[in-house]
Amino acid sequence: MTDSHAPVLHREVIEGLAIRPDGNYVDGTYGRGGHARSILAALGEQGRLIVMDRDPQAIADARESLGTDSRVTIIHDDYANLWAQVSELDLLQQIDGILLDLGVSSPQLDDPERGFSFQRNGPLDMRMNPESGQSAAEWLAQAEEAEIARVLWEFGEERQSRRIARKIVMTRERQPIEDTASLASLISSIVPRPKNNRHPATRSFQAIRIFINQELSQLQRLLESALDILRVGGRLLVISFHSLEDRLVKRFFKSHSSRGKLPRGLPLRDSELETMIPLKLVGKAIKAGASELSSNPRARSAVLRIAERAA
Repeated sequence: MTDSHAPVLHREVIEGLAIRPDGNYVDGTYGRGGHARSILAALGEQGRLIVMDRDPQAIADARESLGTDSRVTIIHDDYANLWAQVSELDLLQQIDGILLDLGVSSPQLDDPERGFSFQRNGPLDMRMNPESGQSAAEWLAQAEEAEIARVLWEFGEERQSRRIARKIVMTRERQPIEDTASLASLISSIVPRPKNNRHPATRSFQAIRIFINQELSQLQRLLESALDILRVGGRLLVISFHSLEDRLVKRFFKSHSSRGKLPRGLPLRDSELETMIPLKLVGKAIKAGASELSSNPRARSAVLRIAERAA
């Protein structure tokens, strides 16, 4: 059932999509549909909206909320597979806008049974799709100490990664680590509370979640396929919530919106050179303003980047 979750950077997203009433749009991270419903409201009878999510609860909400609208196609899948899904719909290079609102949705964070948060105790799951793959508890039960340390450092930039990994391996020999409270307590015994009062387990929980869901590799797959999905003039909007995601998006946008160095003396006109640049940046990175932050503190780390297919 739809809740009152307010989507992050809502106005900026709708403006950035520059929605055409008869266009084809993709919300690759439906969540609870805040962005999707606004996109749909801007579409006419000939418009089309594809909504995707790998979370079965999100897809159930989409079917309940939007399932009777003939303009909507609902797909239970990861956005990394968007190229294959759009190809099956015969819409390659006909999509006018793709939106990705990355990270964990508020309903996922707020449900202790999903295991994403240490605020309330629950099973240590962390899967975006609980019906598929390995849970965080299952991974921690058998992963090598070096692998755990690598994940905590690479995806969480946790300075105490080796000490935490060692403590996890020692602890699991006595008893399994199966709930969020146990893991958070273990990490807190090693990591001092930062000056900003952020919970000591924040970085580690982020790292394990990113690893379990392969979030960075999935994002990279989508970025690499986006130019084959969008029509010329179509836009890709990505909302990131931590530096690792944003760095991937920023680098991709930058590398595809400039020519790089070309050999001197090439017999090419300026207009011909322009056709070699596939993306055009639309404005600068956008962050939530004071008004949104006052009502939605989770928006504080959100960064929206927009690019348009130019050729």
